[in-house]
Amino acid sequence: MKITAITVYQVDLPLAQPYWLSGGRLKFETLDSTFVRVDTDAGITGWGEGCPWGHTYLPAHGPGIRAGIGTMAGFVLGLDPRRHLAVERAMDLALPGHLYAKSPIDMACWDIAGQAAGLPIADLMGGGSRTPAPVASSVGARDIDETRKLVESYRARGYRLHSVKVGGDVARDIGRVRDMETIRQAGEAVLYDVNRAWSRQQALRVMTATRDLDVMFEQPGETLDDLAAIRARHSAPVSADECLVTLQDATRIARDGLAEVMNIKLNRVGGLTKAARIRDIALAHGIHCFVMATGGSVLADTEAMHLAASFPDDSLLGVWACQDMLTLDVAPGRGPRCVDGHLRMSQTPGLGVHPDQDRLGPPVATYGNRP
Repeated sequence: MKITAITVYQVDLPLAQPYWLSGGRLKFETLDSTFVRVDTDAGITGWGEGCPWGHTYLPAHGPGIRAGIGTMAGFVLGLDPRRHLAVERAMDLALPGHLYAKSPIDMACWDIAGQAAGLPIADLMGGGSRTPAPVASSVGARDIDETRKLVESYRARGYRLHSVKVGGDVARDIGRVRDMETIRQAGEAVLYDVNRAWSRQQALRVMTATRDLDVMFEQPGETLDDLAAIRARHSAPVSADECLVTLQDATRIARDGLAEVMNIKLNRVGGLTKAARIRDIALAHGIHCFVMATGGSVLADTEAMHLAASFPDDSLLGVWACQDMLTLDVAPGRGPRCVDGHLRMSQTPGLGVHPDQDRLGPPVATYGNRP
């Protein structure tokens, strides 16, 4: 089997409401998503999606994905998409770094391999848990009253895991954490997500002031060096998110004890092939994980669910799904949907969901010979 064509589509995915991160300094209203169709000489077609969270959240942006695919396409055409390591090496040779640009091609190749084998991607990866995964809510940077209202709206839909955004103002953050803990219900888990918005002194002040609450913080500093600098001066569990990009980052986190949790975002780390190695580092060191797409449609959420299903149930803390935040659905009613605060893995071979092409608009680029 050989890859014969790569077709690229660009779609703006509007958010239902403006979304704020990092103490309110970053605002997002539309996501720039890239959909990739990979055709083969065996008549099997795979789909991938790459959707950074805007242009200012990480060193990744929508136009960069499409430019990267243009650079890599000639190296990937003619390869067997089932040979994931060969495709990965070809992309890495063609374009060092730029992991986010490689993720949608990697995703489409796993989709093809699963279809060819007659297995869902999760089963092909050696996992395949059928346990529904809890979905984390995403409570943007708001005041206390708005936070309460939004958390209550998620509870009404069955969510028991909440990601509450903090950062930027020490007094406000302390008050927000303390108030949230007064309304947290039995059986609920809350992750206070800083998104790198604290300096080292701000992190220590908030984490010290809330030490009696036994709460967990995500990415309370900009870099792994920041996490290392504050590690010995607080007792709160930490989840590493934005600073977890490469396998080398994962090994440092595990070796130096910088975090008790890893948040694996598939687009950020370069797709399923590279994410599987990070998963194995985490499992080997007893580090629990969240699994997420960085952003995107039900296709991106489905890819995340397949990786999540390759974890033992007791090592996975939860997933995140962007689809409910969007006003455009490229595959209406299909793929895993959030029901009672959980996602359930697709049983269909491969990815298990493909977009309606008429919802994608005309291609922006085609490489090779499409049937």
